[in-house]
Amino acid sequence: MRELTIDATVENIEKVTAFVDEMLEEYDCPMKALMQINIAIDELFGNIAHYAYNPNVGPATVSVEVVENPLAVTITFVDNGIPYDPLSKEDPDVTKSAEEREIGGLGIYMVKKSMDEITYEYKDGKNILKIKKSM
Repeated sequence: MRELTIDATVENIEKVTAFVDEMLEEYDCPMKALMQINIAIDELFGNIAHYAYNPNVGPATVSVEVVENPLAVTITFVDNGIPYDPLSKEDPDVTKSAEEREIGGLGIYMVKKSMDEITYEYKDGKNILKIKKSM
């Protein structure tokens, strides 16, 4: 397992993505899975950057663990920000047009649909969000 602790800012999404991609390249992660993981990182780390410490900046830790048989990656996002469970929000009604839908929730919905597992817990003053993707 590898871990990166970095300021939760939008500018650092690229660094977090590069950190994860570097590890996944060692396992020949398929392009489709890599793209889905990158979108998930953008959404999840972006949410931490925008909301966890607003209006201040605080740290976030991203850990990456790859297991074999079957090959899968688990990425964990941890921050000490405001408690927030993105999974508790009702999924948007994607049958409605963009104009008819309520604002928000589409990004986390896409993450839920593209990952094999997603869990959230608030423990010891920390938001802990995990995603798992089979490769």
